[in-house]
Amino acid sequence: MIDHALVFLGGPPPALTAPLPPADFVIAADRGADHALALGYSVDLLVGDLDSVSASGRLAAIEIEQHPVDKDETDLELALAAAERRGFLSITAVGSLGGRPDHALGNLLALAAQRWAGLAIEIRVAGATGWVVHQDFCRTLPEGSSLSLLALGGPAVGVQTTGLRWPLHGEILPSGTGRGLSNQVVDNQITVKVVSGVLLLWALT
Repeated sequence: MIDHALVFLGGPPPALTAPLPPADFVIAADRGADHALALGYSVDLLVGDLDSVSASGRLAAIEIEQHPVDKDETDLELALAAAERRGFLSITAVGSLGGRPDHALGNLLALAAQRWAGLAIEIRVAGATGWVVHQDFCRTLPEGSSLSLLALGGPAVGVQTTGLRWPLHGEILPSGTGRGLSNQVVDNQITVKVVSGVLLLWALT
């Protein structure tokens, strides 16, 4: 069964500091095909309006799903929809937070949308790894590393954590506050649970 896909975003090239996880399939959102090729990956599926991908990136894609330039969804949303249709259980989104701030913020909000609650989503950018948490999360992280918990789109309710210096016990994390910033891992295995709402976790790598 196909489980995991890499999804390369457009925008500036990603400056990764850690290796990417193994994957069964590579999806590129428009110019993301060029970024995937630069990192040595072949592109199984190229998705988007193809207004920024190079000719070589387009030619290298095994399959192309082209959409009109005038559309209601971003290339990233189209790539996530393609991953969902193909039955993937999890994806790693690979990109950059540089470039246009509206695009960077829009990508983060798109990845955290309730629409993709059925996908386990990891985010890789320069110097950091993120995870979108809709319910339960468990991960092994280096002791002493920084982990931030950010509520998106409204409050995260019933947040419980273990393995962190400042634990939360069924509490509410409002959106737009700094309470969840820069917590610290004190046990290699950390857990985060959310009753309702969405959390974006950021670990510095």
